[in-house]
Amino acid sequence: MMNGMFDLFWLFFIISALQPVFQRRMLEAARLRLLQQIERTHRCRVITLIHRQETMSLLGFPIMRFIDIHDSEAVIRAIRLTEKDAPIDLVLHTPGGLVLASVQIARALKRHPARTRVVVPHYAMSGGTLIALAADEIIMDPNAVLGPVDPQLGSYPAASVLKVLSQKDINRVSDETLIRADLARKALDQLISVVRELLADRLPQDRAARIAEELATGRWTHDYPITADEARALGLNVSTDFPPEYYKLMSLYPQPVRQSSAVEFTPQPLQNPPPANHVQYAIRRPPSKAATD
Repeated sequence: MMNGMFDLFWLFFIISALQPVFQRRMLEAARLRLLQQIERTHRCRVITLIHRQETMSLLGFPIMRFIDIHDSEAVIRAIRLTEKDAPIDLVLHTPGGLVLASVQIARALKRHPARTRVVVPHYAMSGGTLIALAADEIIMDPNAVLGPVDPQLGSYPAASVLKVLSQKDINRVSDETLIRADLARKALDQLISVVRELLADRLPQDRAARIAEELATGRWTHDYPITADEARALGLNVSTDFPPEYYKLMSLYPQPVRQSSAVEFTPQPLQNPPPANHVQYAIRRPPSKAATD
């Protein structure tokens, strides 16, 4: 009798231990099927960069995920494996992350010859917004938000460091503060230059410079939510005609209990790649300078 109870206990333990594995595999398979379905419908490559707050499996402490070098490596590989004439939809759900990794992804997306869209179901802050600037079009849920891309030096905004320095007698400022201010000025100049670079081919030079100043120089706090209407007012090519299948895709990224890859894509060639001159979807571009002046 005791042996039977002991066997049942171990059977229950094994099933309980394997159940999360089976559930994760089933979820991954469901995501892959839906990604393939969306690709067939829109005739484009779909890449996801989705960060959830995750819980460590043993200690239960919440940890935040963000854009890092592993993400940039995976996304760039996905873009590289996409046919040159195939459009790309990059789904972003992220609080931001490393400037280096975000700029790498943004430049790779910008260099892709075919049309590119960034799809934002909920939020793409900081580095996520930097990536979105590289796309031909930004598709946002009406309630989704972007964020400023002003650089941060540790826990301090670079713009705030410079502002404090400008209000003090430089002879009474420590060497450490002067060094921080020098780094802050360089960081701001670099981010402004990157934003202008990403917008250069799609907007007049003066408009690209204005957007760079707005987003990178500390006009807002770093976590300020920029709505679709505000993004359009800045001059970005934003649409709120959100494809409903991407809501279903997001539902397949529930709050996980252990860390998994943030980037997923189907590596095989598209079944029916579009012709080189085929327009996949209407790209709503902002009005020309002459029309707005």
